[in-house]
Amino acid sequence: MTQRSLNILVSSAGRRVGLIECFRRAAQTLQIDLKVFACDVDPDLSAACAIADRAFTVPAYGHPEFAARLADLAQANEIRLIVPTIDPELLPLAIAADAFAQAGCRVHVSPPPVIDVVRDKLETMRVLAAADVPVPRTGMLEEVRGKLADWDWPLFLKPNAGSASRSISVVGSEAELPASSSEPMILQQYLDGPEHTVNAFVNAAGDLVSVISHRRLRIRAGEVEKGVTERHAVHRAMAEGIMRALPALRGAFCFQVIDDSRTGPRVIEINARFGGGYPLVDHAGATYARFLLEEVAGLPSTAHDNWREGVLMLRYDAAIFRG
Repeated sequence: MTQRSLNILVSSAGRRVGLIECFRRAAQTLQIDLKVFACDVDPDLSAACAIADRAFTVPAYGHPEFAARLADLAQANEIRLIVPTIDPELLPLAIAADAFAQAGCRVHVSPPPVIDVVRDKLETMRVLAAADVPVPRTGMLEEVRGKLADWDWPLFLKPNAGSASRSISVVGSEAELPASSSEPMILQQYLDGPEHTVNAFVNAAGDLVSVISHRRLRIRAGEVEKGVTERHAVHRAMAEGIMRALPALRGAFCFQVIDDSRTGPRVIEINARFGGGYPLVDHAGATYARFLLEEVAGLPSTAHDNWREGVLMLRYDAAIFRG
């Protein structure tokens, strides 16, 4: 049934002002009366919550009542779509997605088995390699410690379940490895070359309908600050390989590629959600927010792969004032 009035909820909204604006533009184009709600642990300190039609306080994603609180919000506010924005909240929402669906609310998240893979960097590399997607050599720190004679230094050291470039470092020798760590860590083959984010959209039927790349010219806190869209056939082939490896993946997702001069391009991680650089993708014509609203509202799909190359994004800081 077609809906011309729609309420959506952006969870862990934080600074995702650009993402909310993309959904609002899409709704205006589709002539949908859209209300955007947002939630965060501390909505008073969230810029995205400040510009939303209404904001709510929720527990942290690790709290046992996190998904239940969002379910209560969805029911009380007739929310038809929930859009997660950070990796750690994906699994609790994926586990609860069927219950949300029964109540008439879609969570933009892939099934739990997909999330289990993409939230485990070592398992991601294993699953992708089995599908002939090129990836860097990777191993758990504690399993390969002391057995690194045939590894080429330097190496990347990173948390196995990390995000936003947290705790990533480059180590030049075995002596530089930490004696212990507070969480499971992986070592990964060092890649040196241009880095790209590849955004893709998979429709509800499982068709890969769009793949768009942008070169990361400058990065801040794990997100692209300056980037430019480029079209690379190898990146589409990689996206197709990811779909072979994870056929249940749905909606918008992105993956990181480093084009090493020695090995060629390698996929280093997958984010099964809208990426932080999505506003660039949307501005270039890959309007995944619109594609998603069309699905939820029961409108004919306009999904396409006709986006513009050479679109440059230069991000800057802006402020919202209260009081």
